[in-house]
Amino acid sequence: YQPIKIGNRWLIVPAWIAIDPTESRTIVRIDPAMAFGTGTHPTTQLCLLAIEDYLIPGQSVIDLGCGSGILAIAALKAGASAALAVDNDVVAVQATQSNARLNGITTELEIRQGSLAETLSGQFGIQQAPLVLANILASVIIQFFDQGLAQLQTPGGKLVLSGILENQEGEVLLAGRKAGLELQKRYQIEDWVALVMG
Repeated sequence: YQPIKIGNRWLIVPAWIAIDPTESRTIVRIDPAMAFGTGTHPTTQLCLLAIEDYLIPGQSVIDLGCGSGILAIAALKAGASAALAVDNDVVAVQATQSNARLNGITTELEIRQGSLAETLSGQFGIQQAPLVLANILASVIIQFFDQGLAQLQTPGGKLVLSGILENQEGEVLLAGRKAGLELQKRYQIEDWVALVMG
């Protein structure tokens, strides 16, 4: 596990590796021991590319199924004003807390155990955001569209969907269109696809 450059902006670094203080990229430190999302997987890389393209500094972000917290942490480092990181797995919540501390991020990141229903019902500090990240499974994304996933984004917002294999893309797009969204941009690495809908 070595530092990884992603896009024009990111350098994902294992917790224990020292980095030259003159490094110009945005550094996100991750302890890869605990939960999914070390930056090595294409689905995570696709989301980081989308954050680079779509995050407007000062916006809030929701990271649904946050895993290690890498995406919420990266968004805050890129200028998001606040982020909600949600996962139904207690290990993911603990990993996100640990990785947030590693990156010196505390107050602006809300880390909660839960999922879409809890977020939509207002149980957490952020109920809607201009940028919503969902790096989960295609089948879960489709299910979530039926449960109101599109309502997480503020009017004019963007939904970044990842964890999708190329042969699942059509079903996800269909579910998104049924929810009133259109494809804004498509990213692909190997046979993994990320879709930005809005």
